Amino acid sequence: MRKAFIHFLWSVLILSICGSALAFTAIWNGWIGYMPPIEDLQNPINRFATQVYSSDGKVLGTYNLNKENRIVIPYSKISKHLIDALVATEDERFYEHSGVDFIALGRAIVKRGLLGQASAGGGSTITQQLAKQLYSEQVHNSLERILQKPIEWVIAVKLERNYTKEEIIALYLNYFDFLHNAVGIKTAANTYFNKEAKDLNIAESAMLIGLCKNPSLFNPVRFPDRARDRRNIVLGQMLKVGYLSQAEYDEYSAMPITLHFHRTDHKDGNATYFREFLRQYMMAEKPDITDYPSWNKQQYTLDSIAWVSDPLYGWCNKNFKKDGKPYNIYTDGLRIFTTIDSRMQLYAEEAVYGHVTKFLQPAFNKENRSKKNAPFTGALSASQLRSILNRSMYQSERYRNMKSTGASEKEIMASFNKPVDMTIFTYHGDIDTLMTPMDSIKYYKSFLRAGFMSMDPKTGAVKAYVGGLDYNHFMYDMVTGGHRQIGSTIKPFLYALAMENGYSPCDMAPNVQKTYIVAGQAWTPRNASHARYGQMVTLKWGLAHSNNWISAYLMSKLNPQLFVSTLHEFGINNPDIHPSMSLCLGPCDVSVAEMVSAYSVFANHGIRTAAMFVSRIEDNEGNVIASFQPRMNEVISAESADKMLVLLRGVVDGGTAGRLRYKYHLEGEIGGKTGTTNKNSDAWFIGFTPQLVTGIWVGGEDRDIHFDNMAMGQGATMALPIWAYYMKKVYRDRALGYNNKVSFGLPEGFDPCPKQDADNTAYQIDEVYE
Repeated sequence: MRKAFIHFLWSVLILSICGSALAFTAIWNGWIGYMPPIEDLQNPINRFATQVYSSDGKVLGTYNLNKENRIVIPYSKISKHLIDALVATEDERFYEHSGVDFIALGRAIVKRGLLGQASAGGGSTITQQLAKQLYSEQVHNSLERILQKPIEWVIAVKLERNYTKEEIIALYLNYFDFLHNAVGIKTAANTYFNKEAKDLNIAESAMLIGLCKNPSLFNPVRFPDRARDRRNIVLGQMLKVGYLSQAEYDEYSAMPITLHFHRTDHKDGNATYFREFLRQYMMAEKPDITDYPSWNKQQYTLDSIAWVSDPLYGWCNKNFKKDGKPYNIYTDGLRIFTTIDSRMQLYAEEAVYGHVTKFLQPAFNKENRSKKNAPFTGALSASQLRSILNRSMYQSERYRNMKSTGASEKEIMASFNKPVDMTIFTYHGDIDTLMTPMDSIKYYKSFLRAGFMSMDPKTGAVKAYVGGLDYNHFMYDMVTGGHRQIGSTIKPFLYALAMENGYSPCDMAPNVQKTYIVAGQAWTPRNASHARYGQMVTLKWGLAHSNNWISAYLMSKLNPQLFVSTLHEFGINNPDIHPSMSLCLGPCDVSVAEMVSAYSVFANHGIRTAAMFVSRIEDNEGNVIASFQPRMNEVISAESADKMLVLLRGVVDGGTAGRLRYKYHLEGEIGGKTGTTNKNSDAWFIGFTPQLVTGIWVGGEDRDIHFDNMAMGQGATMALPIWAYYMKKVYRDRALGYNNKVSFGLPEGFDPCPKQDADNTAYQIDEVYE
């Protein structure tokens, strides 16, 4: 009987060993449970945040999927204190095993399983924990967890075969989610302590490793006392293993939790509008006309042009990885090196924000107090105002949500006119108030908007990009997304066409109002000023004073259809620009980005340079996978461009932009043009030096939101000062390399008025005006 029992025990043992061997063989080969393929084991982290860099080496922000803001760093850039804390707390025999610590496992089975000691510690090694994080699905009961354990053991052993101990630690710390969108140790160190991972001290390292047990439970932002207790447990483990002396333990365990916390969010940081533009621009798909609503076919045309002409537009869907899949900026860990200079971006944001919020907005609010339709112009009828507000209501999220739940129009309208508690934005901070949703629509429309872009005319490198004043509350981008009437800033393009057709800055034109008959229709342009009425004036004087009559006269001598073609050559791609006499006054819609690129022609001696936003792109291994070069085309001859420099400098030296000299005291060679559209709906200034061309637009969300008085609503008041403030800041920063001594480089002995007689009497276009 005894012999039979012994044979039975041996049989059970042998069967257990064979069964276990067979089970582990099945697990190893993926016959039981999930076993990741070898390529996944060799590249276990397949989701990396893409980093966006400025041209001066600053990280502007990241793109990530599901808040996995993971930026992988090598072992060499991780603090030794972090590594010691991790090993001491989670796996003190880490360097001695090959993925599974049988001593710790046996202890856990005996003490936790048999003796029920909850404080006995677990048996999972760092490698097993990594395997669980990388490949294990969430379990719902103890049985599933028991079955899952052997799979993790096998994966852990395979990981140990593919990676060194240092690489496993780096993988663990790079993968772990430390809460608050701090995925990976690099982001966590920055989020909690505003440091790089290599610079963390002992106490900071212990606190972060303490989160590995349960980040929500030991969240230092919500539960600082718990986090401190957990940190001290980690410090105690470091003392026990020998990584700390008793004196060091006493010192660091007595410290309070001190954070420099800031939640990482894509809406934070510099160049927020730019980063969002870049995200959409690079991830764009090939335009399909069926994806565009009937009222936005113009955008289809613009996108189609960009798809063909700009390698950056849709880059992710026009380029493919080794596996044949297109790139994804959310998961592929790209490093995008932009042309944005973080210092110039800051100066631009300060200039825009300062002028609009401290000068224009208070003045606009004051004017609105006397308007019955505020913030809209008083010229609107009640029905027009109601139509505008209803259109905004239909576009609101509240309306869409109520509509989706089956609410009637009457119920929705009643809801929009019922006061509710809400938090609203102010430039002094958000405030709680009671307001109807309809009134909140009017309230947010009362804020002026702005767009700003600055670029190098030689290379097209965009140095600063400000799409608005507050991305969290006004997300619409007025640099590339917004298209508004350009008013008098169109006139230099008309004058450039004239220069190409033999005119010169000193040619004369009659400064009188005239009615033009075109296709049976009468058109009589108006002019804000009657200065020198009835006199013959030079084209230089006409452009300097933005005289509409001179522009209309020039248009009558040129071909409107040719002017449309010229505008397209300048990079203005609006397909809805129609040839007409009135086109010379700028009724067409154009973006700030297009205008800045177009004006590069004048600073660049006839050559237009397209805006360049990115210089190169690297993959997550540091390989350069894309480089971008300036894109140029000749628009006008160098001689015509030099004549335009004479004309556009005249705008600054004695015309509508003269306050740059007498009020803001800017020196050096400057060209530029102000622009103001009908009823002051849009205010523009495009200014350029030999080194920078910069465009600014300021206005309301709707065209009927504007200053009613010309003194405040004109481009010289609303937009030009922003250019002045920005350039002053740029010139003051010597490290940037910009200065007002640089010349446009006009040819030596250049004569802009070759038709002048010896007595310096200018040649007249028409001696007799009809």
